Amino acid sequence: MLAVHAFLPPHPGAVAAASQLGADLGRVLMLGIPIVAVLCAIGYFVAARMTRKTYPMTDDIRAEVYGPHVTNEDLEAWARNDYSSVRETTETRTLGAEETASSLASKLPPAPAPGFGLIIALILLPIVLILLGTLATTLLPATSTLRAVLTVLGAPLVALLIDTLLCAWLLGSRRGWSRSQVSDVIGSALPGVAMVILIAGAGGVFGKVLVDTGIGAVVSEALRNTGLPVLALGFLLTLLLRAVQGSTTVALVTTAGILSPLIATLDLSANHLALLCLAMGGGGLAMSHINDAGYWMFTKLAGLNVADGLRTWTVLVTLLGTLGFVITLLLWPFV
Repeated sequence: MLAVHAFLPPHPGAVAAASQLGADLGRVLMLGIPIVAVLCAIGYFVAARMTRKTYPMTDDIRAEVYGPHVTNEDLEAWARNDYSSVRETTETRTLGAEETASSLASKLPPAPAPGFGLIIALILLPIVLILLGTLATTLLPATSTLRAVLTVLGAPLVALLIDTLLCAWLLGSRRGWSRSQVSDVIGSALPGVAMVILIAGAGGVFGKVLVDTGIGAVVSEALRNTGLPVLALGFLLTLLLRAVQGSTTVALVTTAGILSPLIATLDLSANHLALLCLAMGGGGLAMSHINDAGYWMFTKLAGLNVADGLRTWTVLVTLLGTLGFVITLLLWPFV
């Protein structure tokens, strides 16, 4: 999920960066989806290797998952296939889980759980619409009615609005939720959305300040004199900003603002602009550590301490971000 978050639209950072650099969102998706798929596969195997080691869990998460009577010593014993203490703790945990499930079920409308295929379809719908919009502008004549329709449906805001309305109906109203329940669920998402909009807006303003004050042009000229390829500049700048302030969105938007004067002087193709956005996404994925909310979300839910979080989460995302950049570098001569 973090790879998708950093690399692909409709994540606000990727959308804003592509907009500032003049990259086509559809091309970013078409080139980015295979890259993200490769990174997810690599990440799965690396994470599986990391989890061969048993990490001590924090007391609160261990009690929530296994029950208050389980200790880290018990978990280490279970990892060695020593189950001498498992019966008592399992019975305690099962009883608590049954009571919790019973209390939750009484508050929900009676309805079967949504199918796996439906959930996947709802996740993929906006991506498919955006891709269709891009393909329509490339393959269909300008006078085509179908092209006009697909272009409108493929606009990121329209695609996301359609998906949101379908989610409200298929997962809410159709399953017996009242309008007030659907409204409450949508309303509960607004604080998180507001923060994302605020971060993206602040990053965009910062990037605009860099451009309008001339700082961006000065920085771009200094970067040009380093002799580094623009792809490496995008990755390294985003990586540095991500490490310093923690937000992927701010790192992407700010880097786009710094590089945009330089990009304007280069004759980059549409595919190269898309690859540049993806290379920046690699920098935005890497170096997630203690100043990143995602780092704390992972470590708190997994019950890891700070040191183990840095050894696992930070190492994994930095590896995947760097591999993503390497893949864009390898693709650059062929697109």
